[in-house]
Amino acid sequence: MSGQPAPLVDDPETTTDIDPDRPWDVIVWDDPVNLMSYVVWVFMRVFSFPEPVARKLMLEVHREGKSLVASEPRERAELYLQQLHGYGLQATIQRAA
Repeated sequence: MSGQPAPLVDDPETTTDIDPDRPWDVIVWDDPVNLMSYVVWVFMRVFSFPEPVARKLMLEVHREGKSLVASEPRERAELYLQQLHGYGLQATIQRAA
């Protein structure tokens, strides 16, 4: 042996396709509990959206049943998720398509 480390070999059977830069989507779901004005206020507070943007997203939640409100790195998406849950909104995160 020459004391040199063995070269790394890509094994297609064991390598996985990981894209660490792919963002996570934060989705807010419609619920029968929260007032529309409250949802607008939460969006403005959590995401610092201006009122027209927050109102547009709230109407999307109301009319479509859900709205994609942010696409962020995982840690930021999880923080937003916690904050939204803290305000009583139903939200989830998922990997962006």
